[in-house]
Amino acid sequence: MGAEPDVVVWDVPLRTRFRGLTRRDGVLVRGDAGWGEFSPFWDYDDDAAVRWWRAAREAADEGWPAAVRTHVPVNVTVPAVDPEHAHRIVTGSGGCRTAKVKVAEPGQPTGADEARLEAVRDALGPHGAIRIDANAAWDVDTATERLAALDRAAGGLEYAEQPVPGVDDLVALRRRTHVPLAADEAVRRTDDPLEVVRRHAADVIVLKVQPLGGVRACLRLAEQAGLPVVVSSALESSVGLAAGLALAAALPELPYACGLATAALLADDLVPDPLLPRDGAIDVRRPVPSAALLRAAAAPPSLVARWDARLAAVRARA
Repeated sequence: MGAEPDVVVWDVPLRTRFRGLTRRDGVLVRGDAGWGEFSPFWDYDDDAAVRWWRAAREAADEGWPAAVRTHVPVNVTVPAVDPEHAHRIVTGSGGCRTAKVKVAEPGQPTGADEARLEAVRDALGPHGAIRIDANAAWDVDTATERLAALDRAAGGLEYAEQPVPGVDDLVALRRRTHVPLAADEAVRRTDDPLEVVRRHAADVIVLKVQPLGGVRACLRLAEQAGLPVVVSSALESSVGLAAGLALAAALPELPYACGLATAALLADDLVPDPLLPRDGAIDVRRPVPSAALLRAAAAPPSLVARWDARLAAVRARA
């Protein structure tokens, strides 16, 4: 076989339904600096996806700033699964001492969240950290009530990630709960990611490289924000995760475990040595996809055509 093409459309299954998805797909692009990933979720329009494209081109054409650490502590991500499954995920996480637990799953009773958190606490032990992510599912009143209940079920929450939508709701909720709040969507799905800082709407900001336009753009944002940063993934392959790892490795301070162990959610990956944790951390490195794995993950023609059209539209806006 010859060399891999410079653009590859990939499609892999997830181990567990996550963010409403059962599969993850995207595009790899190769340049002088290596491989980059372009994998905006389909609910992002073409204008919003421009930043994802800039991140891919940065990875492929420029590479990333120098690292100041050799490994990055990470959390295990627990989808909205039953308690037994949640327990297995944590105990099989490669030594992670922090767990990020999805809550407020549509269609599930509220008690499912408490049961999941209790199982995670049992798996972590009393000294592990638990954070939750509600993906902006609650209004302020509901969030106030649910955070109190979930804080009790978890034996203490490290923080709650985006429990309510928008900055106004975060400001209001922050006055009504002792649980620290982290802003995710309020940072990455806005034209003004620093509004949460100016309005004192969060205790922590979550930075995701692709939605925010690349590693260097995130470093500038972190410097301007002046708040603790958690680097998290956008459910990428290990090629895309390497950009998040590069950001976490380049930050001057890294007070929290990062959400970069999500390769474990993929049933297949594009590299022979996926970015998975050992002893609760991932070594800072940049894995390279193999021709065999790219062929195995090749998207069907209909999906290739869809990504080709999307990439053309985004490039025209970049």
